[in-house]
Amino acid sequence: MTHPAQRLDDTVHQRVRLGVLAVLAEVRRADFAYLRDALELTDGNLSRHIAVLEQAGLVEVEKGFEGRRSRTWVQATADGRRALKAEMQALRELISRVDAGH
Repeated sequence: MTHPAQRLDDTVHQRVRLGVLAVLAEVRRADFAYLRDALELTDGNLSRHIAVLEQAGLVEVEKGFEGRRSRTWVQATADGRRALKAEMQALRELISRVDAGH
């Protein structure tokens, strides 16, 4: 049997990207500014992590306007939701193993 740590996905497991996917699991889509503020990131830092998730097919980015204001919306893809679910399961198994050892 493979140790649960082996199933952690490097793309998903990184703190900011895990945070983005976790926030997106709670909603259909989120505004860039909301993600930035919720995760306490700079625009550039969040942009880079969203680009990594988008390249991996885990999120979709939609740019548009609301009135005269430009908006960027981010939503998790089906693959992104599955990847988050798998990551959470591996983390639960790790916690269980550590707890059982004490």
